[in-house]
Amino acid sequence: MPENAMSDSAGEQAVPPTYPEISVVVATRDRPGLLERAVASILGQDYPGRVECVVVYDHVEVRDLDVPVGPDRALKLIANTRRQGLPGGRNSGVEAATGELLAFCDDDDIWLPTKLSRQVEELADPAVGAVSCGLRLRGPGIDKERVLDRDRVVHEELLADRVMEVHSSTMLVRRSTWAAAGEVDEGIPGGYSEDYEWLLRVSAHTPIAVVRQALVIVDWHGGSFYFGRWATIVEAQRYLIGKHPELATSRAGMARLRGQIAFALASGNRRTEAVKELAAVVRLNPREKRVLVTVPVILGLMTGERVLRMAQKRGKGI
Repeated sequence: MPENAMSDSAGEQAVPPTYPEISVVVATRDRPGLLERAVASILGQDYPGRVECVVVYDHVEVRDLDVPVGPDRALKLIANTRRQGLPGGRNSGVEAATGELLAFCDDDDIWLPTKLSRQVEELADPAVGAVSCGLRLRGPGIDKERVLDRDRVVHEELLADRVMEVHSSTMLVRRSTWAAAGEVDEGIPGGYSEDYEWLLRVSAHTPIAVVRQALVIVDWHGGSFYFGRWATIVEAQRYLIGKHPELATSRAGMARLRGQIAFALASGNRRTEAVKELAAVVRLNPREKRVLVTVPVILGLMTGERVLRMAQKRGKGI
């Protein structure tokens, strides 16, 4: 735990450890049952310090939750006062939060009881401003752990790869890290890849420590808010590339992003554009996996929806 107890040679009484207050933001459109389950897992943490859960209703009516709130726990229910969507909801939540440490949890995910305790231990290192952990994908036909084999994730790794194990529901950051990185970008088209864009800014400021245990259960239901919104995906990924020119320093990373653009273009029946984009991907990285999944879509042999469903059944994305 932070500020571990210490005693001097004279045998003075040890100073008790302190536990920073943690605020957890849950942005929601209100999904009864799932939301209560997520909030209960947050308030049920074994962390000895104060935990505040801020539930942000995204332009829907704020309603009470039937969830027990124990000692050193607080539940705050507010409306999203910012731009509609997940980025605005998270920013509204942070504005209302009082904690020294900040975390996020999707409204359909579950935290195991030791998540915060284990992560705060990692923040005892003053060189670390953010910490993630492993996760478990659980849903129809899938029950799969995704845990990194290393203790740190740095900026260069996130430029080259999304690192899916560093999920928004796994993150715990110092408030100073939030201030340095900046709030979630509400201007990104459709809010698509808002978590990755924010992580690029976080990792530019601090390495991200990793607890090598699956402490978050991600409800992997095989669908997505963005399923089939191909034009939004194209626009958002181009926005991301324009905002972060440092992405161009990684050929593999740029090939991945442009491969996603090519796949979305093909899936949206913009085949001529998709072919041009795919040619650029091959020049960047001929082994980019999205080349193989995009070609059948361009040729009309498969739909993008079908390819995406097949990938999600294996716990992967495109």
